[in-house]
Amino acid sequence: MKNENNIIDAINANKIIAIIRGIDKEHIVKTAEALLAGGIKIMEITLNRSDAVESIEMLCKTFSGKMLLGAGTVLNKKQVEEVSKAGAMFIVSPNTDREVIEQTKNLNMVSIPGALTPSEIVDARKFGADFVKVFPAGSLGPNYIKAIRAPLDNIPLLAVGGIDTENMCEFLKAGVAGLGIGGNLVDKTLISSGKYDEIRENAAKYVKKLKEV
Repeated sequence: MKNENNIIDAINANKIIAIIRGIDKEHIVKTAEALLAGGIKIMEITLNRSDAVESIEMLCKTFSGKMLLGAGTVLNKKQVEEVSKAGAMFIVSPNTDREVIEQTKNLNMVSIPGALTPSEIVDARKFGADFVKVFPAGSLGPNYIKAIRAPLDNIPLLAVGGIDTENMCEFLKAGVAGLGIGGNLVDKTLISSGKYDEIRENAAKYVKKLKEV
């Protein structure tokens, strides 16, 4: 059985979730190795490729005990069940779907649905979300997070969408529990060129930046 409290603690402690979108099986292990070498210990593999579930299973076996691996862009209960069997430890969605959240919790995984408005954020938490992903955070800015957290500071938020080394500290200072970072951290051009050292160096820059908060 997955230990949800340990996963929640790990997200709170590590702060950064690397979002792996559209990376094929040929490159995904080396990408994960580079991120881990740079200090990133939590990865979300999005379900926008037909081999995504297979990739999750492969990564869970390869990095067991070293990384926390979850699934992203999860839109229905069937996907929750598939990635749970593959070993995923947390579920991330772009939206707030009660069935997805409840099935995630039924299968002992951490739930991170996406929301934007105060009503959506409160609903997500009410349905069982452990964290609520504010998306697209980069378009809204840290001041939006501050405004949301004034009445809703009991709900752990993650900032996702447009997060980079220039704004990440401001979002953390605004009160988010963590950050989901995709293309700015996991550069597909570098990956396709085999420049994994640069992926590792980029990851290390993000981890180092956390010390400024």
